[in-house]
Amino acid sequence: MLKIIDIYIIRKFLGTFFYAISLLIMIVIIFDVSENIDSFIQKEAPLQAIIFDYYLNFIPYFINLFIYLFTFISVIFFTSKMAGDTEIIAILSSGVSFRRLLYPYMISAVFLAILSFYLGNFLIPKTNMERRIFKNAYMEILTRDMSKNLHLQIAPNTFVFLESYNSQLGTGHKFSLEKFDGQELIFKLMADRILFDTTNSGWKLKNYFIRTLDGSGPSFIKGTEMDTTFSLKPEDLYKIKEEFEEMNYYELNEYISSEKQKGSMAYKKFEIEKNKRASGPVAIIILTIIGVALSSRKVRGGIGMHLGVGIGLTFSYILLMQVSTVFSTFGNLSPIVASWIPNIIFLFIAIYLLIKAPK
Repeated sequence: MLKIIDIYIIRKFLGTFFYAISLLIMIVIIFDVSENIDSFIQKEAPLQAIIFDYYLNFIPYFINLFIYLFTFISVIFFTSKMAGDTEIIAILSSGVSFRRLLYPYMISAVFLAILSFYLGNFLIPKTNMERRIFKNAYMEILTRDMSKNLHLQIAPNTFVFLESYNSQLGTGHKFSLEKFDGQELIFKLMADRILFDTTNSGWKLKNYFIRTLDGSGPSFIKGTEMDTTFSLKPEDLYKIKEEFEEMNYYELNEYISSEKQKGSMAYKKFEIEKNKRASGPVAIIILTIIGVALSSRKVRGGIGMHLGVGIGLTFSYILLMQVSTVFSTFGNLSPIVASWIPNIIFLFIAIYLLIKAPK
């Protein structure tokens, strides 16, 4: 059962967190309005859409983006104040162990971790749909065609080449599809132009040429028009900026599985996002432990000293996460390892600080 001191610390923890992040959200919204007001006026964005479609849906996204940073700062702020007022010393002197002191902190941290997991994996993908529709209409175009000379793997040992593709018209030029058996080419399909048929959800080929290689020797087929289907979707041929923002936990898993079956490496950044959504909530708990252990000791310099060290540690966590993400996206580092390396390193820091914490 919760005791009075537990309720006191939980109220301090959650009260400081929500107060601090609410202030920051208001400041960020003010700066965002001033930055984008020209676009809103120029493109005649309705006031109702600005408020409800963009900024109301912006709040959960922003909370989750900085939740572990403000969790850490909140813990350090109010715990340092308690230590400065000798409240921590009084609690420990009364026979309460440091481990028992952590109990209300962990309740609050687990609550925020569950909130973060729900926001990142279920609520924010829904709110992002409306926010991104508004952004695409009144701020910046999120969809753009890929550069020319597109090379794609649509299935194991099956590759597609397009000289160019126009997403607005749904047409591509100089198309070819190649299938391999090991290193040997066994099938090649070429066409001057390719057009997506929305009615049949298939592709029309114009001026096509098919070459098949099998045990009986090569065979050739030519024609002016052919309807066909293969595992190539129009959205594979153009980029949607940060498309994973609209995917919930299950949609991310489905997309990653689909890309792996194709043999494509496009799933990598989506798998990084999936693991970051899982590692972020765990980071809240780890950073809470570090914050308590760091700020529960009364030191000369008080809150300022603790906040300085705390902010430095937080930004080093963010930097480490960004570095590991880059190594995973453009290198051979596993997305799972990249997403969890910061947590593992900071877990060791948390254990060390717990050992050194005042008892």
